Amino acid sequence: MKGTFLPVCREDMQTQGIEQFDFVYVIGDAYVDHPSFGHAIISRLLEAHGYSVGIISQPDWRRKESISIYGEPRLAFLVSGGNMDSMVNHYSVSKRLREKDSFSPGGVMGKRPDYATVVYGNLIRQTYKKVPILIGGVEASLRRLAHYDYWSNKVKRSILLDSGADILMYGMGERSIIELAEALDSGLAAKDITFVPGTVYKTQNKDDIYDAVFLPEFERVKEDRPAYAKSFYLQYSNTDPFCGKRLAEAYPNEIYVVQNPPAKPLSQEEMDDVYSLPYMRTYHPSYEAQGGVPAVSEVKFSLTSSRGCFGGCNFCALTFHQGRIVQSRSHDSIVEEARLLTKEPDFKGYIHDVGGPTANFRFPSCKKQLAHGVCSQKQCLFPEPCRNLKADHKDYVSLLQKLRSLPGVKKVFIRSGIRFDYLLADSDQSFLQELCQYHVSGQLKVAPEHISDKVLEKMGKPKAAVYHQFVQEYENMNLKLGKKQYLVPYLMSSHPGSSLKEAVELAEFLRDLGYMPEQVQDFYPTPSTISTCMYYTGLDPRTMEPVYVAKNPHEKAMQRALIQYRDPRNYDLVKEALQKAGRTDLIGFEKHCLIPPRKIGGGQKHVRTSSNSGGRKIIKTSKHAAASKDTGNKKQTQNNKRRKTIRHIHQKKG
Repeated sequence: MKGTFLPVCREDMQTQGIEQFDFVYVIGDAYVDHPSFGHAIISRLLEAHGYSVGIISQPDWRRKESISIYGEPRLAFLVSGGNMDSMVNHYSVSKRLREKDSFSPGGVMGKRPDYATVVYGNLIRQTYKKVPILIGGVEASLRRLAHYDYWSNKVKRSILLDSGADILMYGMGERSIIELAEALDSGLAAKDITFVPGTVYKTQNKDDIYDAVFLPEFERVKEDRPAYAKSFYLQYSNTDPFCGKRLAEAYPNEIYVVQNPPAKPLSQEEMDDVYSLPYMRTYHPSYEAQGGVPAVSEVKFSLTSSRGCFGGCNFCALTFHQGRIVQSRSHDSIVEEARLLTKEPDFKGYIHDVGGPTANFRFPSCKKQLAHGVCSQKQCLFPEPCRNLKADHKDYVSLLQKLRSLPGVKKVFIRSGIRFDYLLADSDQSFLQELCQYHVSGQLKVAPEHISDKVLEKMGKPKAAVYHQFVQEYENMNLKLGKKQYLVPYLMSSHPGSSLKEAVELAEFLRDLGYMPEQVQDFYPTPSTISTCMYYTGLDPRTMEPVYVAKNPHEKAMQRALIQYRDPRNYDLVKEALQKAGRTDLIGFEKHCLIPPRKIGGGQKHVRTSSNSGGRKIIKTSKHAAASKDTGNKKQTQNNKRRKTIRHIHQKKG
């Protein structure tokens, strides 16, 4: 059932008859009372346990008065930078300021500071010298120990130290926040709460640190890149709640930052309880005049069925935040939430998503994980599926069938992404059939990310052959169903391990598909991923072997341009890239060539098509067409059969 919004101003506080809040929650996002927003879950959970919470959303960090509107809370301030790291929220991979902040009213940029958690924490500490400050959320979680910061291009200290906070909560936080609240409520001082799983604390007494693995000292890792790589992999290998060790990191002046082992995953009953709290399921009405909060539209008619991911992509920070053990909600809980969606006045009959980090993961990858944890040095799907992997989609298929049958539901989409290697590991094709028959509308977005096995290995993704197999299976299923549906691949440029050679290989793959992506994602070095560690150190922390990293902006631009080689604006970059890569055989008028030897006025035009993907198609002038020769090259002839299969199933641009 829906309740009311939590107080957002002094007037709300007085109206509800609250003299002093137990907690004051300072957040970098607009206040959205929806379970897709971390601040909503934490505040509603505290409320359910009898604690009062006041919200301060996007305070003016230039004014101390902005965080003192309620006075001092009885127990603590809570601080979160928002649903995203504030630097990722603000800047593109080229470090240019983004034009829009989807988590702010009206999408207006500039409502929160850079490094928001640090700024808010220090703002509070300047005003309230002794009140406990607890920080959490994605920004705190991914910066909990020494970490490489892409925007300043240096190794930063634990955010716990820079923010002036007393305790840091990492991960999803439900267990940690209640245990911390109860400890504070019992009269314990924040400095004495050193025992809560899923938290990080600081101490100056080394003798109080027990049963811990000591990481290399901060002063060493900020100067020594191999030491940083080794330290990071120790952290990465201890993210499991069952077998992860306590970690300690030394700083100057005998300060130690100590990370307790992660909190245990929630049971299905506990997950159901979290999602049944009385959320208002939208943004605070005070934002209406500003146009609302854009991010709500992405989640308003979506359903979270699970959290956690055992996919293990090296460029993804989920291992450090949600963890690798998948936790799921019951069918009853999800169906009940779906019924609530159908009663919304603006519901049009379409459920936009049913999933989580990976839609088709509903349970832990093997039986042993809930008793013994995940393997610290092995992945469930990489480099190939583990023999203990339980690939089974029956539960997910059953859930989707129940949702489709609800009155008022016309279509149920799956937009949070599927792992095609996990799908292929399931010998039962029921899910693939259900997916193609009911949950794809013309095209399915998938994420092979690259086509070079060398790059895929550094990404922690399956080999290209696995993707080709999925393409074939997808085509066969659509033929069986009499449907014309296509695949749209997500691709990434400049990931560690990708030189111009591998970028050209990817361009050739796209040439054979007749496909040019509308957008290309450059690799973004976000805090606390294996790929970011590779980017900074030039080493694979798993093996300590050197990794090629494209850091020069011009080379990165060439790699990106190769993926969109048909765009006339990229001609000069593509030509330079092919010359540098020693692939001038791809410059010419032959069919296998990527570009002609010179710019041809009007030779290539981009015309918007009416395809579902809004793609472009290439229109050749008669001069260009006459010059083209159907000769191909040796490699093209050898791979012709494979290309024909893949070309038919991908969305063509012309």
